[in-house]
This record gives sequence, C-alpha cells and structure tokens, in this order.
Amino acid sequence: MLLKDQNSENGPVIACDLTAIPAEQREQHNATAEQLFAAVTEIRELPNGYAFRLPEAPGTLLKAAEFVNLERLCCPFFSFTLEIEPQGGPLWLKLTGPEGVKQFLRSEFAPLSEL
Repeated sequence: MLLKDQNSENGPVIACDLTAIPAEQREQHNATAEQLFAAVTEIRELPNGYAFRLPEAPGTLLKAAEFVNLERLCCPFFSFTLEIEPQGGPLWLKLTGPEGVKQFLRSEFAPLSEL
C-alpha cells in the first residue's frame, strides 16, 4: 500500500512492498501479524507512531520478533522497538517513523481503526 508519495527531498516514501517478503513466508507472516495485533491489550499513541502492549503469554516475544524480522523488509520506513519492562512487566511493540506513519498504521492495523 502506498500512503504518501514523497520524493527523497521531502522524506521517505511510506509504502509497503509485500514482495520483499519471500513468497513462501508471506502467508505465515500475515497470520503472525493477525495473531499479534488481535492480542494487543493496550495502545498508546506516540508522537511518531504507536506502542502496542502485548500479553505476557509464552511465545509472545518470539511472535513479535518474527513479525519485526519480516515486516522490516516490506516496510523499511518503520522503526521497531521491542521493550520489556522490568520485574515481569509488560511487553511493548512500538512502530514509529516519519510523518504519515500514524495515518498509515490507522489504515492498516485493525486495533487502530477506531483511533
């Protein structure tokens, strides 16, 4: 999906290229993303993106890392942060980036559709 057509003088182009993910991994990546974002327990708006609180369930950190590993190929304009709070605190997946990223996220990720 192309959200913002910018030239290099104005900033990066915000566009996903799903072909950047190897064909044999796309279906699994989509399933992982769907599972991950369906499990979000809280969303925090950030100045340049969103933070998604993920459940403290076994395997969630690995699912989040799998998502980031492939999503960065198709959406190179994102900055990804996985933050694990101390003392058994929550896991946060932060997706941030240049101007237009918040609008892009709201259009693409179901948990943000109401924001």
